[in-house]
Amino acid sequence: MKSGYQVDAVCTTGGQALQNVNALDGGILICGYRFADMMCSELQAYLPANFEMLLVGSQSNTMNRDVSDVVCLSMPLKVHELLQTVEMMAYTYEKKRKKRRAQPKERTEEEKKLILNAKKLLMERNQMSEEEAHRYIQKSSMDTGTSIVETAQMVLSLMSV
Repeated sequence: MKSGYQVDAVCTTGGQALQNVNALDGGILICGYRFADMMCSELQAYLPANFEMLLVGSQSNTMNRDVSDVVCLSMPLKVHELLQTVEMMAYTYEKKRKKRRAQPKERTEEEKKLILNAKKLLMERNQMSEEEAHRYIQKSSMDTGTSIVETAQMVLSLMSV
């Protein structure tokens, strides 16, 4: 905390750790090799995809581990080693989070059908091309701050009367 990192929870069991991470959007979980109720490999298996794990343990435990995609630090460690590792992990986590956000969300078949019906209605009633109807829905969505699906629903409800 003194170095500017937010600590959301301190846990003594793997169950507590899982309960806390499931209440959060993502982040870095720093843990030891063994909890009273589970090993770090079990914890890592149940960890949500939007979390990174930093394992701090003895050199034998961090070298001969049976988990993958985990950053390890061997004890004894210096504070600056821990901070540099957390900083590196936070940077990597932030890049992954931005990349996930940049990817368009996959629409359900219902949502695709709704958008298509709204475009068809605009094309019939206003003599628009499909591209113009799509641009209209997209621009209206941005102007009102709603999703394209919500805007398509509004178009259908307003124009179907």
